[in-house]
Amino acid sequence: MKKIKFKIITPERIVFDQEIDQATLPVENGQVTILPNHRSYIASLKAGEIMLRDKREEIYMAVSGGFIEFDNNSLNVLADTAERAEEIDEKRADEARVRAEELKKQKLDTSEEEYARISALIEKEINRVKIAKKHRTHSGIKIN
Repeated sequence: MKKIKFKIITPERIVFDQEIDQATLPVENGQVTILPNHRSYIASLKAGEIMLRDKREEIYMAVSGGFIEFDNNSLNVLADTAERAEEIDEKRADEARVRAEELKKQKLDTSEEEYARISALIEKEINRVKIAKKHRTHSGIKIN
């Protein structure tokens, strides 16, 4: 059976680089699932969860935006930020979300750009917390 060569890169590092059976990614119009031999595809990546599947496991990642390109069974993701679920410190992510929400409340007279930046930061941190919790639940660890 054919595989997909998947690579996700951020400005800081290569987060993941291996062959997979399928990928589900958050794009501007919802989600897209890429299987081997999918038609060529380019899209904007939005903040959300990437789920990769191969025969052995499911791998979850939090991303905060970027671009995807699929061609000839090669899927490349250029992400602003990306973390594997097991790398996320849930407590720190939740603290960052709270700080971002406080900053949003304090800056009532912000420019549209600043408001958008703070809103994106909040969305990123909420997403990180959600994925960390989901991963821990899937790993058999109960969350209160």
